[in-house]
Amino acid sequence: MIRKLHKEGFTNIVMMTGDSYRTAEAIARSVGVDHFYAEVLPEDKADFVQQEKAKGHKVVMIGDGINDSPALSAADVGIAISDGAEIAREIADITVSADDLNEIVVLKMLSEALMKRIHKNYRQIVTFNAGLIVLGVAGVIPPTTSALLHNTSTLLIGMDSMKNLL
Repeated sequence: MIRKLHKEGFTNIVMMTGDSYRTAEAIARSVGVDHFYAEVLPEDKADFVQQEKAKGHKVVMIGDGINDSPALSAADVGIAISDGAEIAREIADITVSADDLNEIVVLKMLSEALMKRIHKNYRQIVTFNAGLIVLGVAGVIPPTTSALLHNTSTLLIGMDSMKNLL
């Protein structure tokens, strides 16, 4: 999963845990995170998130426990694990299945595809409606035809948006 996150553009993957340094180091090495911190208190996690945001970084926090809740709340995007503490799921923006953390990569791909679609739709709507306004003001088409074309374009763009994103 860490390799996939790097491939998707995540640049600084940090593991923060309350576990001992020795345990954290072994896990960090095996999963390939960029940095790790051990024996961290909940408020330290939240402070770390705030410091990264102050540096201008976008912060995505993934957590599952009560001790992760302050950092989940402080992050730009908080992602809770479904098998985790209820408060973490309540505070987080997103909850993913603990069975497959690869869903996080899928979420990133979905969000990028959705933003591309939104921008494409916006450009299409503005361009088409601007053309209708120009044609209407120039007297080339009557208002009823303009309204019909506008409504038809809205339906067509809406139907096109119903396609799967991935």
